[in-house]
Amino acid sequence: MAALFLWIPLLVALRVRLGSTEAQQTTLYPLVGRIFVHTLDHATFFHPPEDTATLPSASITYHARLQGHPDLPRWLRYTQRSPSQPGFLYGTATPGDRGRQIIEVTAYNRDTFDTTQQTLVLLIQDPEGSRLPYQAEFLVRSHDVEEVLPSTPTSRFLMALGGLWEPGELQVLNITSALDCGGRVPLPIEGRKEGVYIKVDKSVPAPEDEVSTLGDGILEYDPFFCPPTEATARDFLTDALVTLLVPLLVALLLTLILAYVMCCRREGRLKRDLATSDIQMVHHSTIHGNTEELRQMAATREVPRPLSTLPMFNVRTGERLPPRVDSAQVPLILDQH
Repeated sequence: MAALFLWIPLLVALRVRLGSTEAQQTTLYPLVGRIFVHTLDHATFFHPPEDTATLPSASITYHARLQGHPDLPRWLRYTQRSPSQPGFLYGTATPGDRGRQIIEVTAYNRDTFDTTQQTLVLLIQDPEGSRLPYQAEFLVRSHDVEEVLPSTPTSRFLMALGGLWEPGELQVLNITSALDCGGRVPLPIEGRKEGVYIKVDKSVPAPEDEVSTLGDGILEYDPFFCPPTEATARDFLTDALVTLLVPLLVALLLTLILAYVMCCRREGRLKRDLATSDIQMVHHSTIHGNTEELRQMAATREVPRPLSTLPMFNVRTGERLPPRVDSAQVPLILDQH
């Protein structure tokens, strides 16, 4: 069974290429900036026999693409809720889409495996007149996109919208599913819809009875209106000189003070440096002289002999041995000279 479904698309494509059915051609005229809707009806692709009326319940799906391309142009979308319902091509052309575009639509009958092809020639043109000044976009949560694409629901929406606003011309610019705008797929609950964004354009009609008339240009007398008195002439030269000269004089004074401190006070700093150097030399020589004096005093002083230099006493024999070196004469601080 699975292999059969895999072969069906190949057989359908082969039959279309062999020209089993003749392609129908339809010319349409979309307008730039206006919604374009084309219904893919089962009856326009498969003509039912005269003795049967079962075609509306047939399961038919469609595949639409731009001629020479695998998919539709960027501004055009395709939707079909189920194979038993019609399909829709819808979108809003941009100024860059002006010109001629050919859409090839292939219909597949899932009951009889018949195929047929239709060619849509789109001649995209600019709309007549100027663009309407006001735009508004509405989110209709109670409908799916394919429910508002036919002309009847769209007309009812414009009539209901016209009752809320002042009278004026209303035009549908774009219809987009909420899923295409980032909306979430609703839960499978009865009555929950995807939602549709509908963008409309509105004009403001000019009042018919109001006619502009030219006046004499003189305002009526108003006791509460106090016009400003005429200002007296004033010379701003003094203010300009004060504003410019005072900062310049202050900057010049600060520059002179800084130059005096940096250039004219160098002799005093040099004298202080020399005096500091002399003090350091005197201090060094004083330390050296005091050291020599201490060494000389240590070489000539008499101190008691330490116990380590006394004669050694033998406890067994009672003999006293004199030390070999009389270290009492050795100064505590050795002479370095």
